[in-house]
Amino acid sequence: MNSSQIKHFDYIFTGTGLAALMTIYKMVLSGEFSNKSILLLDKDIKKTNDRTWCFWEKEDSVWNSVISKKWDLALFANENFNRDLTIKPYSYCKIKGLDFYDFVFETISKETNITFLNEKVTDINELETHVFVGTEENRYTCNYLFNSIYAKAFAESQNKYPVLQQHFIGWFVKTEAAVFDSEKVTFMDFSVVQKENTRFMYVLPTSETEALVEYTLFSGNLLPKEEYENEIQIYLEKLGVNQFEILENEQGSIPMTCYPFWKKNTKRVLNIGTAGGWTKASTGYTFKNSDKKSSELVSFLQNENLKMKAFHKKSRFWFYDLLLLDILYRHNELGSSIFSSLFKKGNPNLILKFLDEETNLFEDFQVIMKCPKVPFIKALFRVIFK
Repeated sequence: MNSSQIKHFDYIFTGTGLAALMTIYKMVLSGEFSNKSILLLDKDIKKTNDRTWCFWEKEDSVWNSVISKKWDLALFANENFNRDLTIKPYSYCKIKGLDFYDFVFETISKETNITFLNEKVTDINELETHVFVGTEENRYTCNYLFNSIYAKAFAESQNKYPVLQQHFIGWFVKTEAAVFDSEKVTFMDFSVVQKENTRFMYVLPTSETEALVEYTLFSGNLLPKEEYENEIQIYLEKLGVNQFEILENEQGSIPMTCYPFWKKNTKRVLNIGTAGGWTKASTGYTFKNSDKKSSELVSFLQNENLKMKAFHKKSRFWFYDLLLLDILYRHNELGSSIFSSLFKKGNPNLILKFLDEETNLFEDFQVIMKCPKVPFIKALFRVIFK
């Protein structure tokens, strides 16, 4: 194919995960990009319910119509105590992946300036005046590229910044007996055997007989599939479930790291989503951070003098996350005691506000003082003198 046949776009998005679709959707809503040609490239056609996103919010957002369930109560538990958390004015919200994809694509499919192609990206090459993108089928160029294809080698081939995984398998189950409280989500239940790791159950009940039950770890290494599934079965038995049907399965592994992905941003290429460090490093929560960052990005792109490397701003919350990950990387067995000390007596609303990175310094101090002091002081010295 000669260069005259290579199609040029103003913007290309390589990968159409959460961050890319949020950004594109808000670009359309803004009405400021209708004169820009935009190409979305992804090997996946986004037609399956491949994930569940959860987040907490105080007020309705642009995503309100695709929220399938909200909870105002949450449970935190370990082997020694249970605590019901009233999280109002927040609600804990659940969005199914397929509902989100359908919602966004319904909007962007009406835009004549936006093209989605089901092609696998094989090559990205930045030149002085444009970016070259190769797929298995075609070649394209653009002025600016937004990449959300995660290259785990960047984070995992270095040792300055710890890398853990939030890895899980979940079953959407339907039980014969009414065992779930449909108005209460189980945030973290550390009563499961820890085995020198940070392991907990996460339960999203949609009725008294239906729930997503997920066995989750914050640790370095994935487990054999049977181990996750055995633990779910044991947990269901503990809840009094004898007969159940698995309606759907879900599994994933989300990188938890403070590795500065934004340093890979260049004059014409901006990394977004997990590939850009948009995932909340200490919790693995992605939806809320991506919602904020995508709004910031849409505003940023309306600047006359676009300097992609200036987009990312590092905050003190990045440093807090770094301390926690340093502890869990070295002493993974401490996860239960750290989260338990936070939730046992802490103000649930303040904790959620802190995790949303919306607290002031005094509020930060109130949350941090609930945590065990010695591990964090040691981590502070390690990080400062590293």
